[in-house]
Amino acid sequence: MKPVILADKLDRVTTHWDPHVVADYNGNDVMVVKFVGDFPFHDHPDTDDFFLVLDGEIVLDIGEEGAEESHVLRAGDLFVVPAGIRHRPRAEREAQVMLIEPKGTPNTGDPATASAKPRL
Repeated sequence: MKPVILADKLDRVTTHWDPHVVADYNGNDVMVVKFVGDFPFHDHPDTDDFFLVLDGEIVLDIGEEGAEESHVLRAGDLFVVPAGIRHRPRAEREAQVMLIEPKGTPNTGDPATASAKPRL
C-alpha cells in the first residue's frame, strides 16, 4: 500500500482520450486521462460513468440528439452520467480528469472502438 500521486501519473500521460489505470477500487478501475477536443457521443448501457475534473475545464453534453444539455465542469467538479444516457465530454484546452468505471468497461461504450487502458 502506498499513495497514488496523481500529478506524477498524469505527467506520464502523453496522449488524449486514452485512460490509464492508477488504482483498483472494489472491482472498478480508477483512471486518469487528458482531454482536448471532442470525444464521440456514446453511452454505457450497463454502468454509470464517473467524471472528476482535476485540472482545467470540460463540457459534458448529455441527452438525445437534438435535445442535448451541456454542463460545464471545472477543477474539483464531478458528474455521474447514469447508465444508458448518451453523452460526450469535450474540452477546448487540455484538461485532466479522473474516471471510475467497472473493470472491462469500454470507454466508448463499444469494445470495437475503445482505447486500451494501460496501468501506470
